[in-house]
Amino acid sequence: MSVHHISPDKITFDQLENILKEDTRLALSDKAKDLVKGCREYLDNKIKTQKEPIYGVTTGFGSLCNHSISPDDLSQLQKNLVVSHACGTGEEVPREIVRLMLFLKIQSLSQGHSGIRVETLERLIDFFNQDIIPVVYTQGSLGASGDLAPLAHLSLPLLGLGEVYYHGKKRNAAEVLKEQGWNILNLASKEGLALLNGTQFMAAYGSWILIRAFDLSLWADLTGALSLEAFDGRIEPFFDVVHQIRHHRGQIETARHFRLILEGSDLIVQKKKHVQDPYSFRCIPQVHGASKDTLFYVSGVFEKEVNAVTDNPTLFPEDDMVISAGNFHGQPLALALDFLAIALAELGNISERRVYRLISGTRKLPSFLVANPGLNSGFMIPQYTAASIVSQNKQLCTPASIDSIESSQGQEDHVSMGANGAVKALKVLENLEKLLAIELFNASQAMGFREADKTSPILKNLLDQFREKVPFIENDKMMYREMEKARQFIAERNPKTFLDFSS
Repeated sequence: MSVHHISPDKITFDQLENILKEDTRLALSDKAKDLVKGCREYLDNKIKTQKEPIYGVTTGFGSLCNHSISPDDLSQLQKNLVVSHACGTGEEVPREIVRLMLFLKIQSLSQGHSGIRVETLERLIDFFNQDIIPVVYTQGSLGASGDLAPLAHLSLPLLGLGEVYYHGKKRNAAEVLKEQGWNILNLASKEGLALLNGTQFMAAYGSWILIRAFDLSLWADLTGALSLEAFDGRIEPFFDVVHQIRHHRGQIETARHFRLILEGSDLIVQKKKHVQDPYSFRCIPQVHGASKDTLFYVSGVFEKEVNAVTDNPTLFPEDDMVISAGNFHGQPLALALDFLAIALAELGNISERRVYRLISGTRKLPSFLVANPGLNSGFMIPQYTAASIVSQNKQLCTPASIDSIESSQGQEDHVSMGANGAVKALKVLENLEKLLAIELFNASQAMGFREADKTSPILKNLLDQFREKVPFIENDKMMYREMEKARQFIAERNPKTFLDFSS
């Protein structure tokens, strides 16, 4: 079991992925402890010596910022904040994303600008290490004062409230705390605000989606190459010289991937009767590449965010400043999440078009990819399903970030709606996985009508492994089970096991 020491040092997506996928425990570094302690001591002294109100520390919240709070009520103020803001509803957030929320909240609070106490931060670390996952809901955040409602649910168990998952079972948080021998925390001044202000709901969703999206982008290249081979497509549109004169990184990389995947294939270099392929094949580098470029951009936005301090007010002990500002506003993430969803949807969109071509009864492939069409419907309806999913993705890609609804009696008069964008983007990602599975299902079937032994070694390996899970379809059968096997095949495998795309 490895230990990751939380520190102010920047964390990369590769590190983040390793922490989530491996059995990693967290611990505060000495540097982080010193920063957190120093900031808390500064805030305690500031409360004692400053006569002017400090937002959220000695005042109410939002439009109640002009209401002063007595020193005796500062702790109760923070508890009331957490309890009153736990207004989430809808479906539960997937537990792996909640776990990521925990990590990102810990990472943000550890940088010494939030006024949190070490013991409060270490209790969050205990939750992560013991795999005690708070129940959080998908609906309730405007993505403006941070993700208030989701983060309130994330924080309730610190107070012995709300529910958690422990050993796979949903339980009352108070029971689990008692079993662990942990006391219920009494929040100090500002701690509730530090826990609730922040973008960790949006950031966790976006980071989780990106980790999977880079894999699905490579899967799109693999399934696309198999479809190209099955459709008797041409290799010339993937020649490097074409893409070098347009300069886009994603386009150049996509074409390189296809040349590597198809290297050694006799089918791709055999003489063709057709001069051109349809756009869904000929323009794969341009379309897949544009989505890759989007992933590069969005990952840059989120890598900045996972290393950011996003609560409010922000404390700067070294400069003797407490600044109430707007780092919790989710606009950078909201725009990026909408962009990400569109890029993923387009990978699915062009995938479905390739499926449509494969079942069309052209280029010596039988109609609907069965030997006896008519008696058998074959692969007619998997394309229907793909078309339905593509249409749903188009609906989900209406941008959330173009909306804003005034809240908190006008104090919060512009919101990002990035949380809604995050939830939608995850659905688009899940739909993309299904669409690529349907393409793999169709393309592998189509290869059964080609001389599959003449394909490239990489595609031969892919086909052999896939055939262990999903057979060639001779006659009509219940297809939904085979489609699910195809989805699981993609979900459970790293595409880099078939090819080192970095070489």
